[in-house]
Amino acid sequence: MSNVLAAKERSEFKNSTLRALRERGEIPAVVYGNQNGTQSITVNNGELIRTIKEVGRNGIISLDVNGSAKNVMLTDYQVDPLKRDIYHVDFLVVNMDTELQAQVRINLVGDSKGVKDGGVIQQSLHEVTVSAKPNDIPEVIDVDITELQVGDTLYVSDLKLSGSITVEHEGEEVVASVLAPRVEEEISTGEQQDGGIPENVEGRETEAPEE
Repeated sequence: MSNVLAAKERSEFKNSTLRALRERGEIPAVVYGNQNGTQSITVNNGELIRTIKEVGRNGIISLDVNGSAKNVMLTDYQVDPLKRDIYHVDFLVVNMDTELQAQVRINLVGDSKGVKDGGVIQQSLHEVTVSAKPNDIPEVIDVDITELQVGDTLYVSDLKLSGSITVEHEGEEVVASVLAPRVEEEISTGEQQDGGIPENVEGRETEAPEE
């Protein structure tokens, strides 16, 4: 069941106006994905945080814009790097009967036997793209690593998901592995590895339209 989040339509886009909105505890936002194109709105900061906590990062929100409600998902948000406050949000209008793609975080659960023996767990994949109907998209995928020994590897094909969810990755892609201590030492003291882990690995990443 979706939670209701009240919103107001907005028509002012000046930086001074947006700053005034934020100072009043309102967050500028956009709604896209419907037949009418992109709609600019504002939502209350406190109510948004409460709603996300209740429905989860990938949950369905009933967004009530001036009395007209529509089912949406939070697709992206920008955070002030200094204040750490949310200052802009993107919502996607969803059809509850149509599959869509979403990014879901992978959470390693348990104490690996290999780590207890001195190995080091290395998580290579922190989120996966899944296809599912909106109500079937999980907030997080928990993966039990208790039985992993030194030298063991966990692959995408090992992820246990319901039949209504499709993982859009190759089955042989590595999720996590337990490295021997000396291998981990070589990695940490040798050349820097390619790639990196983004700070914000929660939820999904979508390209939102420009305001």
